[in-house]
Amino acid sequence: MQSLPSWTSLQSAERQRWRRTRRGFAEAVNRYFNPFISIEPPPTGTADDAPGALAGLPYAVKDMFRTGSRVPTCGLPDGTACVIAGESDLLKRFDDAGADLVGFTNMTELACEPSGYNANHGRVINPWNTSFIPGGSSSGSAVAVAVGAVAVAVGSDTAGSLRIPAHACGITALKPTNGLVSMQGVMPLSPSLDTIGFLARDAADLGLAVDITLALPKVSPIGSAVVLSDALDQSEPDVRLACSNAIDAIRECGVAIATQRGLTALEAIDPHVLVILQAEAARQHRAVLNDARLSASLRKRLAKGAEISNIELADSLAARGQLQQDITERIFGEADIALLPVMPIRTPEAALCDPESDRFTPRVLYELSRFTRFANFLGLPVVAMPAGFDDHGMPVALQIVGRRGLDLALLDLTRAVQAKTDWHARMPAELARIRLHERA
Repeated sequence: MQSLPSWTSLQSAERQRWRRTRRGFAEAVNRYFNPFISIEPPPTGTADDAPGALAGLPYAVKDMFRTGSRVPTCGLPDGTACVIAGESDLLKRFDDAGADLVGFTNMTELACEPSGYNANHGRVINPWNTSFIPGGSSSGSAVAVAVGAVAVAVGSDTAGSLRIPAHACGITALKPTNGLVSMQGVMPLSPSLDTIGFLARDAADLGLAVDITLALPKVSPIGSAVVLSDALDQSEPDVRLACSNAIDAIRECGVAIATQRGLTALEAIDPHVLVILQAEAARQHRAVLNDARLSASLRKRLAKGAEISNIELADSLAARGQLQQDITERIFGEADIALLPVMPIRTPEAALCDPESDRFTPRVLYELSRFTRFANFLGLPVVAMPAGFDDHGMPVALQIVGRRGLDLALLDLTRAVQAKTDWHARMPAELARIRLHERA
């Protein structure tokens, strides 16, 4: 299986070549995989050796960030119905650091669907297998990274929207500690759970984005981990095997590993997560509750959230503070990190997640975020790291969940694991077959 390089692994001449050809390549992959809503023109008057910490870094942004010159679609036919406060200061940081915005990426409607389905802008195609989902809601961002159109992509994560597509597309994601990255200029879905994060081929490239966005002190290396054994036990065999191999690689990096059961604790908070997510989403987007341009499935989800009373929402928000402390301690015990699969199931076929298909199975959509939602409620940082492949040749990912503020330590550990493994570097066979990686 061939591999794709990360930006940090490239020599100067290779970076220059990528810079010269990246927009033509982005246009080419868009014809096959539909990751971009728009491809931006190259910056004027900017030399290849532009100054800045991210000089020339090709990046993409989920189409829910507002800039001075652009209103995002937020996955809708147009963005006129989305109310977004201000302009994105995060994108200004990228631009000030010399990064090159290649384009804005396709996403699910209002970032409110975990498979990558979008009735307005077409399905984003998974380059590993066109019959399978790319994951959502940051689907286009993940595919743009997976095919090598950009080195880093910015996305959001409210219940797994970075980690699920990272799993499905074989790349690495960071969902930071809640609140570390500003939501200014970004479409809200559920403000109590929303987190802005990043996708890249590996942790080294993620570190480039983190260095200019997260103001965190250096912390001690990760020394201990707990595997949530019941999460592994309830996962499909291919997922369990791949994640077990990745856990072995973490052990080889000097991390002491114990096991304990943790799903009961996660399931105890799930009703509160769903109340907050559904109720806040309906309130944030009440203006489009009955908009015929929305897919029927999204209107149904928003209507369900609108039926949740203000008292129910307030009760779940009030319970959050104590549960954050109690559940966090029950999950971690004495450990620094907790380990479990991103998803208990293999990446499913797109038809199972398409409401227009006669094979549509709502239960599959629930399973996609079953192991991810808790981290947003608890406000914890998570890295989703490639861990191997299933029997369909589709990627599988492991979640490395840290205590609040351990974002940098999670990335350091992931770098160490990826120095010993190559799951993150593999290139989709479909991409190799059409030779789109040849940008010349």
